[in-house]
Amino acid sequence: MNTLVLLIGSLCVFALGYRYYSAFLAAKVLGLNDKRLTPAHTYADGQNCVPSPKFVLFGHHFAAIAGAGPLIGPTLAAQFGFAPGFLWIVIGAVLAGCVHDFTILVASTRHKGRSLPDIALTEIGPFAGIVTMIAVLFILKMGCC
Repeated sequence: MNTLVLLIGSLCVFALGYRYYSAFLAAKVLGLNDKRLTPAHTYADGQNCVPSPKFVLFGHHFAAIAGAGPLIGPTLAAQFGFAPGFLWIVIGAVLAGCVHDFTILVASTRHKGRSLPDIALTEIGPFAGIVTMIAVLFILKMGCC
């Protein structure tokens, strides 16, 4: 099979997911409002809270979503063949990875720029906060190795 066909097909899936699915999530699920200020603007101190250009934010998001895909995709391909690994990366990125990262970004923005473990600690409780801290630490550590 020609790789160009897979590349164009996956780019079309990403473009459709970006255009329609992310618009649905932003408008209907998360209720985004352009007039709402972000913590980078509200708490701008020139050090920790600094407004960034949208292309820098896109780069950070792209780097975050690329974490598990290159690890799990080839493993699935080695075990079950090329198609499951390819579908895992394409469909998983659109339906799970990007949605997760986008939702956590919005939650952090609405909680004054706090991290996911800190949000879980205050919103759910101490046990959930500690479990979330351990999970985030585990995910970060496993992503590095």
